[in-house]
Amino acid sequence: MASRLFDMTGKVAVVTGSSRGIGRAIAIELARAGASVVISSRKAEACEKVRAEIAAEGGTAIVVPCNISSRDDCESLVRSTVAAFGRLDALICNAAVNPYFGPIADVPEAAFDKIMASNVKSNLWLCQLSRQALAESKGAIVIVSSIGGLRGSAMLGAYCISKAADMQLARNLAVEWGGDGIRTNCIAPGLIRTDFARALWENPDIEREVLRNCPAARIGEPEDIAGAALFLAADAGRYTNGQVLVVDGGMTISGG
Repeated sequence: MASRLFDMTGKVAVVTGSSRGIGRAIAIELARAGASVVISSRKAEACEKVRAEIAAEGGTAIVVPCNISSRDDCESLVRSTVAAFGRLDALICNAAVNPYFGPIADVPEAAFDKIMASNVKSNLWLCQLSRQALAESKGAIVIVSSIGGLRGSAMLGAYCISKAADMQLARNLAVEWGGDGIRTNCIAPGLIRTDFARALWENPDIEREVLRNCPAARIGEPEDIAGAALFLAADAGRYTNGQVLVVDGGMTISGG
């Protein structure tokens, strides 16, 4: 007898930043669980490749391009989803940027503004725009944050601030919207082998330090985060609300 806790059959999920990396892995896993998935990032062509992968496995997906820095694009994403499927059950806010690597004392104002706008404000927009549909379906919001939101960093401070803000956004929405039946949670990945984090895991010194301080003794893979997203989006996570699920191989508890 199959478990129903992770069954997403008949449900609809939007995954931002899903043309590659963590977002792609989440979209594919949700589709495998039975969800109809909306693949979204800035470039439609890149999204189409993921849609084709899902279709090849027998899943259902459509492409709705969205630049998360545009509120109009975010509104179009939600509106197009509901128009196509008649509902929305899971909003996965995964898209993020980090245009600056260096001490926070030297971060250019334009770079800081871009980080906060793309990583925090756009997530708030998407949540606000999705609220009615999610309340109707008693759905879930999952924000992909980072363990950077739990720790200080000598070179990623601005990015870490935005990820800490995402955690508080999830907590606040859980309090404000929990009565509507909407669950809001965060995932805090450690270092994951994606193009987004390539500058970190391709650096031998950083990789060596990560492995030294990671009890799991490896860098994470996008699929490691996809399972957590499925848990939080599906009925398996129906009593989890306002939480930060750390998926980092044990780095944050290792004492390194």
